Amino acid sequence: MTTSDRRVREVFVELTDTLVGDFDIIDFLDRLAARCVELLDVTACGLLLVDHRGNLNLLAASTERARLLELLQLQGSQGPCLETYHSGRAVHCTDLSGADATARWPRFAPAAAEAGFMSVHALPMRLRTEVIGAMNLFSAVQDPPDGEIIELGQSLANAATIGILHQRALHHREMVTEQLQGALNSRILIEQAKGFVAERQGVPVDEAFAALREYARAGNRKLLEVAEAVTDGRLSLPSRERARYTED
Repeated sequence: MTTSDRRVREVFVELTDTLVGDFDIIDFLDRLAARCVELLDVTACGLLLVDHRGNLNLLAASTERARLLELLQLQGSQGPCLETYHSGRAVHCTDLSGADATARWPRFAPAAAEAGFMSVHALPMRLRTEVIGAMNLFSAVQDPPDGEIIELGQSLANAATIGILHQRALHHREMVTEQLQGALNSRILIEQAKGFVAERQGVPVDEAFAALREYARAGNRKLLEVAEAVTDGRLSLPSRERARYTED
């Protein structure tokens, strides 16, 4: 078995974390986005999930540029993730700076190219006929779809979908609705904490998020718990070069 084959197996085992009792959907999707970048040789990944009203919401992105671009898709109601979610089929664009992409997505394509993304592959998060969201894979180069890479990406999306639907099967629908709404509320709080840390340390938002995540994992704490402590002033995160964190 090669190193890459072993890593793929490890990631699929990691995705079985949905079977544990204290499953954290925010951390799960953040890890999924990071693993997609690692395994699929793409620049960034974004994940959109549908809520109980049938609206897509951004729940994870591997970089700040990807996060802002996903929000633009949702605000403008155009882009590959939306097409993939509604059709249940993969959408590929190998030249986001081209005239065809601009004609197809007049707001999204130019913004993506300006952000440094030249191609995108959107994959459905689907189990049989049920589609619960979409995964966007962004690349900084004009990257035609590679059959093996796309197949692996779809397998990761499918595994995540099965895990999320498994969680839904364990609870009544009312509880699932509360969990997803709680996840959306959690994401808002985490974004606020990222802004706090970025402003206080004078670092980019991506680095601020990395500091929050590292602190949470180092202390075996949930990311939301750390974000709450930061936003209400109980926790102060020094620069990542310093070894000591302080919490009132």
